[in-house]
Amino acid sequence: MTTGHGTIPAPPKADVVPVPAGRPKVKAARTKANLDTTLHREALAHAKYMPFAAHARRSGNTALARLWEGTVKVELHEHLAGEAVLAGLVRTTRTNLRTAITGEHNEATTVYPGFVKRDTAAARYWRNTAADEVRHAVAFRKALNQLR
Repeated sequence: MTTGHGTIPAPPKADVVPVPAGRPKVKAARTKANLDTTLHREALAHAKYMPFAAHARRSGNTALARLWEGTVKVELHEHLAGEAVLAGLVRTTRTNLRTAITGEHNEATTVYPGFVKRDTAAARYWRNTAADEVRHAVAFRKALNQLR
């Protein structure tokens, strides 16, 4: 799309990286720490760019929306996926469920309640989010209990 200020680039194409279950491919502590950082940053980029794209589309800037959406696909299917493989992020279904339960439980009982105590401006939001996290943990626990 050409604007009065130039042309918006075409969206990038993602090279989809399959993420099989498996052990970490790296052992060095620094590399593991770097993977943790990059996994979080790629996930955050994905989470930010989707509403950016939606806003651009609502504003009538479909070329920019397509650029955000194409970039999201690269962030998720290429960058995050490649890092997930290196980190051994995906394991057995049982292990994945246990990991999810632990994370949701921690958010519900420690992270968000801590925010409520320290951040009264958003306390109601944090309490509601904590309640959602409890429901997520319960759903994952139920799924785990139903595995054969």
